[in-house]
Amino acid sequence: MIPFIKTVLLDLKSKKLNLEDLYFILPSKRAGVFLKHHLSTLLDQPIFSPQIQSIEEFVEELSGLQALPNTDLMFRFYETYRHLTKAEDQEPFESFTKWAQILLQDFNEIDRYLIPQEHIFDYLNAIKELNHWSLETNQTDLIKNHLKFWKHLKNYYSTFTEHLLQSKQGYQGLIYREAVENLEPYIENCNNKTHVFLGFNALNTAESQIIQGLLKSDLAHIFWDIDKAFIDDPIHDAGWFTRQHRKKWNYFKTQPFNWVTSYYKEFKNIKTIGIPKLVGQAKYIGKILEEITQEGTNLSNIAVVLGEEQLLLPVLNSIPKSITKLNVTMGLPLIYVPLASLFEQLFVLHKNNPKQYYYKDVIGLLSHPSIYPLFETQSNNVSSEIVAHIQKNNIVYITLIELKQLSNSHNELIELLFQSWKNKPEIALKHGSDLIFKMKSNFDSDKNKHSLELEYLYRFNTLFNQLSELNTSYKYLDSIAALQTIYKELLSSETLDFKGEPLEGLQIMGMLESRVLDFETVIISSVNEGVLPSGKTNNSFIPFDVKIENSLPTFKEKDAVYTYHFYRLLQR
Repeated sequence: MIPFIKTVLLDLKSKKLNLEDLYFILPSKRAGVFLKHHLSTLLDQPIFSPQIQSIEEFVEELSGLQALPNTDLMFRFYETYRHLTKAEDQEPFESFTKWAQILLQDFNEIDRYLIPQEHIFDYLNAIKELNHWSLETNQTDLIKNHLKFWKHLKNYYSTFTEHLLQSKQGYQGLIYREAVENLEPYIENCNNKTHVFLGFNALNTAESQIIQGLLKSDLAHIFWDIDKAFIDDPIHDAGWFTRQHRKKWNYFKTQPFNWVTSYYKEFKNIKTIGIPKLVGQAKYIGKILEEITQEGTNLSNIAVVLGEEQLLLPVLNSIPKSITKLNVTMGLPLIYVPLASLFEQLFVLHKNNPKQYYYKDVIGLLSHPSIYPLFETQSNNVSSEIVAHIQKNNIVYITLIELKQLSNSHNELIELLFQSWKNKPEIALKHGSDLIFKMKSNFDSDKNKHSLELEYLYRFNTLFNQLSELNTSYKYLDSIAALQTIYKELLSSETLDFKGEPLEGLQIMGMLESRVLDFETVIISSVNEGVLPSGKTNNSFIPFDVKIENSLPTFKEKDAVYTYHFYRLLQR
């Protein structure tokens, strides 16, 4: 069966369009690699590669703003918050981040869906005024503070976005809003460049207006990847968004809605396998791959799609030895890297700046797989001796001096782990970096054997450098608790990226990375309620009914996005 990308290229060729002059815009960067590959199979002579971008890159270019990482945004937002709040009312950074993260997500949604900001913030404030729970005429301080927060939302938004725009930077939503503002000048200076949008499904209001603007000006072609079975069924969620586009876009009132295929009804061989626990799934995926490879199937036509990111390492460890080529598209979130637990234990140990340490914390740290090898001597392991001494003598609390007396030869390492951080983030960051280099020098003797561990260390070193830079620039981290908060935030958003040959071997990816790609054999893990789909999560200050009123996405739309990706994988 011909993949979707190739059918689009064949259609463009039949329209006598010059492929190298086209401007391809795709849902993800990943699809661009496959587009180049399919394009190369249709050529009989060399050409310059056409321009290929993801929708985020295109919108960023259109807006003229630079996207800022989430952590930087948090510090910039705190700057705005301090500027607008009286000194006696200001919250410390660690408690600010708990609600600011949700608020930034709401700003993002409001901007991407082009909601009039004044309207929605005034609306929210009015709702809270009506809803406040006190029947007393005179409001208590608690209620006054609660209502004051909602009154300030509008000021937070306008001042924050103003500062970002002055520095030509922005978060994703602001970039989308600015891109829409710049659309008309872009169309005027476009020099009849032809844009090709392919494989889109769920579009926010900004994306929808940009694509419709280019279609209306005859500067674009759009190719949907939707099956008749989904779009013609009024209640099938896989066709939820494309039905809306077909019905609401003015362009389709005069133009045909092309690219509805009917592959889904063709014969499929589908097996559902129930397996307890994540590791069981990983092992069984390895078993399936072993059976498939024995049949001689082409590996590049097989995709392993992981519903849960933490399955990546167990799956990589379960792949049969006969598979020598594979490509991992998804990044491994640093929170699942074994090294993450070491620094988490260090934070727990030093958080309250104790004079002596609880024995369980000490044993946990000394026995950690990343630390244990550093205590190795020619005859024994000093870490084991310290742990044995603590257990034998029933020691509950132990000091740094006692630990140094027990360790003898490894005093420098003991100091690095247990010397007080004095509640100062700069000391914590220095000790963290020194510990990383200590572990690195231990692995340097056999780099081939420890290549993955060295990669982990490199990413964590980058993370600590990032934290040091933010701390030097903003000086808002005034305690270990504040540092731990922002460290956890970075840990959940940063990933360890794998390199591979994207067009060869077994493909391992997350659900979103599978967009626009087609495979003959698909193995999907964690098809469980609460994972696929993820179900209700209400991480927002905007109530459900206000979202409905303002056409903002709710959990219903989020479910429909994953429904589309799931069924699209089964389509071909």
